[in-house]
Amino acid sequence: MAARVGIAATGQIKFGNLSEYDLVDIMAYAATEAMEDGGIVEKHSIIDQVIVANMGGGIINHQTGIASSLVSRLNLEPASAELVENGPASGASAVKVGWMAIASGLADVVLVVGGETMRKVTGWAATDFVATLLHPEAEYNMGLTLPAFGAMFTRLYMERYGLTERDLALIAVKDHENGAKNKFAHVEETCTIEAIHDNANAHVVNNYVAEPLRLYSVCPVSDGAAAVILVNMDSPKAQQFRKPPIRIAGIGSATDTHCVHNRKDPLALAAVRVSAERAYAMAGLRPADISFAELHDAFVTLEMAISEEVGLFPRGKAVDAVRRGDTRIDGCLPISPSGGLKAKGHPVGATGVSQVVELVRQLRGEAEPGRQVKDPRYGMAVNFGGFANNVVTIICARE
Repeated sequence: MAARVGIAATGQIKFGNLSEYDLVDIMAYAATEAMEDGGIVEKHSIIDQVIVANMGGGIINHQTGIASSLVSRLNLEPASAELVENGPASGASAVKVGWMAIASGLADVVLVVGGETMRKVTGWAATDFVATLLHPEAEYNMGLTLPAFGAMFTRLYMERYGLTERDLALIAVKDHENGAKNKFAHVEETCTIEAIHDNANAHVVNNYVAEPLRLYSVCPVSDGAAAVILVNMDSPKAQQFRKPPIRIAGIGSATDTHCVHNRKDPLALAAVRVSAERAYAMAGLRPADISFAELHDAFVTLEMAISEEVGLFPRGKAVDAVRRGDTRIDGCLPISPSGGLKAKGHPVGATGVSQVVELVRQLRGEAEPGRQVKDPRYGMAVNFGGFANNVVTIICARE
């Protein structure tokens, strides 16, 4: 029988513009926060393995060998170390690899750290860096970017399901309300529907980024790092942590065609659906069991599309849930209580780890006042790689 794997500690630094700092340093800061959260004293003897999630070190920071560098920065030798790269889903993939190490018996305690410093370069250069995910001959060299894909996806969603720009603004208002209360968020400011949509005379910049997506429909370019410490819950080492672990109940991952135009239906996010089905099966749960979810809303339309693919709402009906307020903190199914990628930020290598940090904080009842989900039992995170061509879903449970 595979070992039960739990999250014993979490750490995160505030997302935003950290371009003055070294990439490995910000990862070390997040890792140190996790060690302090776990009450670890003899860190050298307890951590067996370090898994690092990063997408842009070689391109943006001109730095490779990041995992071994982090081990030395933290004085964790001789712990084993590996780098995991899966585009914007690198973070959740790293958690998955850490889970596999413990479940297989290879390790008892694994430190997983995700980090990125994307603001070392201009916004245009960061957009181009993320666009390297695309097919080099069929997509990238045609000038396509991830915002362009998001815009085309949104237009199709509008035509099929009646989505409006006001609905997109409603999601942004909800995300910014949550992010304003999150001490780790890149954007700690609220916005109103009147300011960003209803009042045409409002002095708020909300220009198109890629029509129909406006500034308040897309995530910022962020730096940041997050860390979790995974532990074999049946090992004596689990007793060395300050808090009871939050169990990883299910993990699923799946892929779809690299080229979006090869999909039968561009609105069907098959990798999201299959990864969620696999996570539900492992956890022995159904969509109705989920208390709240952290979804990969790099473009706010994805919040609705992902929520439908994982079964939280019927297909085409998530927009109605947004209009009713169901996805707000005080709604029947809170989505992205952290503020999501939209407000919390999206340092691509850190995002999936940060989503799991949020699951743990919510399940422990440690979120800030005003954004704590009421009595959560199960939390879900969906980390979206490429344009849904490599997706990881994680479900955590409060024991």
